[in-house]
Amino acid sequence: MELWPAIDLRGGKCVRLLQGDYDRETVFGEDPVAMARSFVAAGARRLHIVDLDGAKAGEPVQAELVRRMVAAAGVPCQLGGGVRTRDTAAAYLAAGVDRVVLGSAAVERPELLESLARAFPGRIVLGLDARDGRVAVRGWLETSPLTAVDVARRHAGLPLAGIVYTDIAKDGMLSGPNLDALADMIVAVPLPVVASGGIANAADIRRVAAVGAAGCIVGKALYAGAVTLSEAVAAAGEGD
Repeated sequence: MELWPAIDLRGGKCVRLLQGDYDRETVFGEDPVAMARSFVAAGARRLHIVDLDGAKAGEPVQAELVRRMVAAAGVPCQLGGGVRTRDTAAAYLAAGVDRVVLGSAAVERPELLESLARAFPGRIVLGLDARDGRVAVRGWLETSPLTAVDVARRHAGLPLAGIVYTDIAKDGMLSGPNLDALADMIVAVPLPVVASGGIANAADIRRVAAVGAAGCIVGKALYAGAVTLSEAVAAAGEGD
């Protein structure tokens, strides 16, 4: 299983939010470029980057910072947050981002997701962030009537790189992942599913792998010292 250490950006800093709440923020680093380098130096083989300001604004806010992080990291980077147009996605891919995540745009403009998936096969990710099973959009500030599984099934035939599935209630809480919901998503679609939200320790990573996830995003647990990067990599089965 692939391990994706997460770096969430807000105001040019590395932060984590509790359950996606912008009013419950903890700053874990003043220099995201240095954070990216340190993760790679510690053994990360890829990075998951989120422009939280962009997710809220609906357009890239920290694109230049993302470019510097990608260049400094030298490993495949996945970027989400504020990707709502074809030009934005294409610009990030041209700048060296390996995979771009579409969340709100995929729900509100499914034709854009289809167009991008076909134009950039294997480089577009469907981001599904669920609150009580229903998809949240616009930086998690609004909840759609659509269920995450229904949206996933609707796009299962596209040449996507995969799905990032986040349980918002678990995100940043260090309370363990929602394995039942994750298993439902994995069974529902043939696409690779990357789990996000709730990872508290190495055992949680092993549980996610056992359910059949293709990848696991880990953020708060790394920053809080609940698991080291080397422990996380080993738990994912990526150790040498």
